[in-house]
Amino acid sequence: MASLVGKKAPLFTAPAVINGEEIEDNFSLNQYLGKKYVVFYFYPKDFTFVCPTEIHAFQEKLAQFEQRDVAVVACSCDTEESHLAWLNVPKEQGGIQGVTYPIVADAAKTIAHNFGVLAGDWNYDEEGYLQFEGKPVAYRGSFLIDKEGVVRHATINDLPLGRNIDEMIRLVDALRHVESHGEVCPANWEEGKEAMHATRQGVAAYLSNN
Repeated sequence: MASLVGKKAPLFTAPAVINGEEIEDNFSLNQYLGKKYVVFYFYPKDFTFVCPTEIHAFQEKLAQFEQRDVAVVACSCDTEESHLAWLNVPKEQGGIQGVTYPIVADAAKTIAHNFGVLAGDWNYDEEGYLQFEGKPVAYRGSFLIDKEGVVRHATINDLPLGRNIDEMIRLVDALRHVESHGEVCPANWEEGKEAMHATRQGVAAYLSNN
């Protein structure tokens, strides 16, 4: 699938667990349009091993995202009941109890498919039977969506490779800086560092100072 960067994020309405305890049947990212940026990320499966480290890492940084007008939303191909069961397992037992941001249930795998992160696909075998080739779970896809619903950043990690949550915060800072100042952010830019104007003179001035 072609990259979603620069395009509107795919629309969906699906069940999600809210605040770690409540199932919302018709959750949608549309509620954030015009109000918040969204970090929408996929993880492979409930009750696994790398996944809770990422889910808790996002929770630990949640206040920093919220200070930047960012809503964090997770998604996997499990059911909402599976999400809720895992949310009731204490952290010290491998669960994700204490996580408060929404976790979307994509049991039909359509959201993962539309975002290009499904780790397999349906196909017909030689006898004409429909089967799934690959793994029926989501790769570790991460999407930064602006307030207009446009995907501004996307990365997809293979199943065993965990994410860097601080890098997601850095990208949020970069996007906010671009929108606020009209400058572009060079390599390894962080909040508080010098950015530059997207001109030949601007690049020259930046390189001479760095």
